[in-house]
Amino acid sequence: MSDQNFQIFLACLPGLEPVLVDEVRALGLPDPVAVPGGVETSGDLPADWRANLWLRGASRVLVRIGEFRAMHLAQLDKRARKFPWGDFLRADVPIKVDAMCARSKIYHKGAAAQRVERAIAETLGAPIDAAAGLRLMVRIEDDLVTLSLDSSGEGLHKRGHKLATGKAPLRETMAALFLRQMGYDGTQPVLDPMCGSGTFVIEAAEIAAGLAPGRTRSFAFEQFASFDAAAWEKMRANPSRKPPLQFFGFDRDQGAVRNSEQNAERAGVAASTRFVCQPLSALERPDTVPGLVMINPPYGARISSPKLLYGLYASLGEVLKSQMKGWRVGLVTSDRKLAHVTGLNLTPGPLLPHGGLKVQLFQSGVL
Repeated sequence: MSDQNFQIFLACLPGLEPVLVDEVRALGLPDPVAVPGGVETSGDLPADWRANLWLRGASRVLVRIGEFRAMHLAQLDKRARKFPWGDFLRADVPIKVDAMCARSKIYHKGAAAQRVERAIAETLGAPIDAAAGLRLMVRIEDDLVTLSLDSSGEGLHKRGHKLATGKAPLRETMAALFLRQMGYDGTQPVLDPMCGSGTFVIEAAEIAAGLAPGRTRSFAFEQFASFDAAAWEKMRANPSRKPPLQFFGFDRDQGAVRNSEQNAERAGVAASTRFVCQPLSALERPDTVPGLVMINPPYGARISSPKLLYGLYASLGEVLKSQMKGWRVGLVTSDRKLAHVTGLNLTPGPLLPHGGLKVQLFQSGVL
């Protein structure tokens, strides 16, 4: 296995790069730098595995395997044929190539991808397949060709154990970064009075248990030429903790509660979570120290007309003020007016793309 160092790019939602920098630093990856759409760091291939296994906020991990200059397609073809593909790719594993061009003499991304595909097929013998799970990304910018492998495969929000979701679910990666923004460190209780499929509650419980988010899924890097299965199994075998029962989800929809319970069971956190079918008006403060109330309520175009939601948000604010004294609130919504209707003193975070909308995390101080 190569101990060569590579540039590693960790993609995330635009607007949450500084939060991901904190997580990358906490994982021990060196000198993380926020760039548009993600974080850059470096490391050997086991560092790339570790990033995929442990990072909760990254949506995928790209490893940069090489770069060279090319002013025209013939030069791209020639240099691509000289590249040591066998150091990274296996002749028996299909690959697909995606290309993009910006401010370069080579401007046709389809032709660029074709040249690189042909170089790989004819020098290494690897099959080219548009449906392949392994993806090479060719970026040509200012005539510099950068080659990166997507080491994740499926997006990292697909943890592998959350099978049941409601409508308009929050991605796990987004929920994890929101929890981090709120200062969650795994010790505080977390409660969601409109839990849907349980994303906030389960994510918080997993963090408290010390469970790696990628522990039950596979990754594209397992198809790399230098992959060491024994070293990977050793890295994946991490002892977990048993946190107390302090993660609570409530929803008025019995189906959502059942989904949440099944998701928590599959995630291995059923013992520290509790899900109950009840309306918002029945919310009572649990018998724990104060913690975080995390809510992704219905909003605007996502569910229904905003006017119908004003009553809901006003009720939410009243219930939280009366029942959750000492707790802090993190509320996700696309509508600043709805956040204001709660009557809570909320500070908005950056605008983030989510399901065709722009949403924000609104944070309260201690209620």
